[in-house]
Amino acid sequence: MYAGAGKETGVTVKMQDVARLAGVSTKTVSNVINGRPYVAAETRKKVEAAIEALDYKLNLAARNLRSGRSGVIGLAVPSLSVAYFAELAEATITAAEEHGLVVQIERTGSVARERALLDSPRLQHIDGLILNPMDHGAEELESVQLSVPTVVLGDHPVGGAAVHVSTDQRAAAALATEHLLLTGRRRIAVIGARSADTRGSAALRFEGYRTVLERAGIPIDPGLIAEADPWIQVNGAAAMRELLGRGAEFDAVFAFNDSLALGAMRALDDAGLHVPGDIAVIGIDNTAEASYSIPSLSTVDLGRQRMAETAVAALTEQLISSERPAPRRVLVEFTLQARESTGR
Repeated sequence: MYAGAGKETGVTVKMQDVARLAGVSTKTVSNVINGRPYVAAETRKKVEAAIEALDYKLNLAARNLRSGRSGVIGLAVPSLSVAYFAELAEATITAAEEHGLVVQIERTGSVARERALLDSPRLQHIDGLILNPMDHGAEELESVQLSVPTVVLGDHPVGGAAVHVSTDQRAAAALATEHLLLTGRRRIAVIGARSADTRGSAALRFEGYRTVLERAGIPIDPGLIAEADPWIQVNGAAAMRELLGRGAEFDAVFAFNDSLALGAMRALDDAGLHVPGDIAVIGIDNTAEASYSIPSLSTVDLGRQRMAETAVAALTEQLISSERPAPRRVLVEFTLQARESTGR
């Protein structure tokens, strides 16, 4: 089931050889290889050193043949042109590799395509699925019949899936808005609202924004609300130009993701306005490009890496268990990343 070539001799190396060198049982070696948590740190180091010394490699094909699994999991996201989802995919691939799994990426783009995927015979070729559903109409997926173990990113009910990994989007948006208030801003525009969205990310982030302003005694100004869909840079720039074209007066912008924020900053620069001197800007997601924009973008990190790791671990638990998982929601922590775009 397990085999590898030795560095020096070229002979077959088995799990028993690793266990013998490390002075542990083969079960312990298996626990280390599969990333199970209940192994002492010192023991784990001994096993990893033995694996390295013997150049031991897990024979995934043999393991999967014996278990009846493919060793492949799916990740379905709405888009790969939005930086957050592309980086989420990268984080998921990295996390899956730690469990000896390969990730098959699916770009859905609509609820109809999500439903088609969940009904597709293609799922017969994967062991499980991590699904990040669309915000629009995601409740339509509540009635689907899931054919493989599934972990949902977010809180939308999907086919009775028991495990949801998410972050508190209201609180994350509130944190972004509070940060702008603490820098002395009072006229805070928002980019990324969706009037048709009553349950998705846009609605939750707007609620967090509104709650903080109301608490501060600042009335909501409809003239400072700009819609954008999808949340990509070109729409962020267009929404900013719309705000400026209205003659709206504002000293800060809360964009509902980093891509919108970066597009908005470009439009502000084109209009001869300085960030943050004239207008402060903050986003959400903490994508890689946020650190390298000029000025660097303040943002809220939603814990993308931790979300991917948690989702893969939760899915792996389902794959090795014969019992249906208990319903649970795992909340991932978020953090403020204050950078140049909100500093005076």
